[in-house]
Amino acid sequence: MAKKDTHMDEFSCLDLLESLFDGVYHVDREMRITYWNRAAERISGYRAAEVLGKKCRDNILRHIDEDGNELCLKGCPLDHTLQDGRPREANVFLHHKQGYRVPVAVRISPVRNRQGEITGCVEIFTDNSSFRQIVQDLEKYKKEAFLDRLTAIGNRRYSEMTLKKRLHEKREFNTSFGVIFFDIDHFKTFNDNHGHLVGDEVLVMVGKTAAAALRRFDLIARWGGEEFIIIISELSEEDLQQAAERIRVFVEKSFIMAGSEKILVTVSLGATLASAEDSLESLLNRVDRLMYQSKEAGRNRVTLG
Repeated sequence: MAKKDTHMDEFSCLDLLESLFDGVYHVDREMRITYWNRAAERISGYRAAEVLGKKCRDNILRHIDEDGNELCLKGCPLDHTLQDGRPREANVFLHHKQGYRVPVAVRISPVRNRQGEITGCVEIFTDNSSFRQIVQDLEKYKKEAFLDRLTAIGNRRYSEMTLKKRLHEKREFNTSFGVIFFDIDHFKTFNDNHGHLVGDEVLVMVGKTAAAALRRFDLIARWGGEEFIIIISELSEEDLQQAAERIRVFVEKSFIMAGSEKILVTVSLGATLASAEDSLESLLNRVDRLMYQSKEAGRNRVTLG
């Protein structure tokens, strides 16, 4: 029988991991990252050299669940698997290096030595971004006309076109849809204190984080400056409130790093359901007024009307 080439097996295994589309990383018993493949770099924005030897809770992935709870502080599935040795699966939202949230499906498995002792864990994570679906839908139209180049979400022209279509459907078929309008709180201070490049990073982070909090068939667009608009179909007033609050929490729980400084961002939101009597102007005026009520009430909140 031929002798087994263990060196070649080891090389082939690492080569295979590097070729995977899914992100893969390994942590030891102290939760230090000891392996980080190329897909993990692509999905998270962090190069291997930036994360090896660090813990994922060190302002790196900082997973949150769908309610905005920070899992690194409580309920980390990776930590639980290290303790009990049980594989786990979860849908979470990781922190991208550029600050926005990325929805990922994670699968965690323990790693054991020959004695059966747990020596670490491997996590595989798959990008589930609805943001990618939004981009694909926008590609059906002329990209230059309907895409905001900075944030890579829809632009004002695209959102106005969609609103007119939804209002027509509302009058003809009594379909339901809601509009969320929001603005980044104290945005001028980011530009004044850190420069316009950081201001642009804040815009990208907020736009992509809000997109990650939406369903695949909802629309988000940059209205202009630091203002964004979201159009959500087939929902109740309670659903609209929950969607707006979800976006508020996701942004509040996200951040970007400017050097060693952690920059936190909040948004103020207005939300309303469209009526059959609405025109484009009346709908936009109402949701804009509701957004300003949130600002006047102290910011970082939702006003429904």
